[in-house]
Amino acid sequence: MTFTKLTLTTDGPIARIWLDQPDTRNAFDDVVIAELTQAFAEAGAMANVKAIVLGANGPAFCAGANLHWMRRMADYSRDENIADAGKLAEMLRVMAECPKPTIARVQGDVYAGGMGLVAACDMAVSVDTAWYCLSEVKIGLIPATISPYVIRAMGTRAAQRYFLTAERFTAAEAHRIGFVHEVVAADALDAKVDELLKALLGASPAAVRAGKQLIADVAGRDIDAALIAHTVEGIADIRASEEGRVGVQAFLQKRKPSWLEAKA
Repeated sequence: MTFTKLTLTTDGPIARIWLDQPDTRNAFDDVVIAELTQAFAEAGAMANVKAIVLGANGPAFCAGANLHWMRRMADYSRDENIADAGKLAEMLRVMAECPKPTIARVQGDVYAGGMGLVAACDMAVSVDTAWYCLSEVKIGLIPATISPYVIRAMGTRAAQRYFLTAERFTAAEAHRIGFVHEVVAADALDAKVDELLKALLGASPAAVRAGKQLIADVAGRDIDAALIAHTVEGIADIRASEEGRVGVQAFLQKRKPSWLEAKA
């Protein structure tokens, strides 16, 4: 796919997806949604890629929906709105279920649907000057499609405030409620992202992929016999896997595992 509103680049094991519409504060429309869906699908399928960074050019990370797109949607029928929202939901699903670990590199403000982009990533690093806002109720809407990811990221109690008040909140507050993992000065943003990337690249790719799936399988479920059996099978399967056997032997023999030796 040829991208017109974002860029996808790779540098060794790192893929970087950049929102690239600074003049519109990286607001998204149906084209951006299609391109983000494809970019994450492509990067997630690249055998050499071990981690993906989502970033943005310009002063804002993402201002939510593009105004021109909103004007078009104002005349949509309910069926057209369902089809349109379904594409956004599919984009978020592809991002959240990407087999590679994902990091949101937040260099500026995040509003409305942009909150979904950050929440759908596994990790988020924010500059300390960024503002966050779930602004939908101010214009008579609700953050419905992004809600599963945003509530998972910030928790129900915080959502009960910010979904309903549409207050802006600081990066420090985003960190306090767990929406972002790290808050740093602008000149330290890339260093912190690189720190996370280094940690990810030091891990077994197969274990990272299985770890992502484990979280999806376990989070929010009752701890019952079925869940316990699932986790027992999970550790048995990973112990018997190629990278599991190699990794444990490398640890016991005090040497680098194969996925690190390949980098040397």
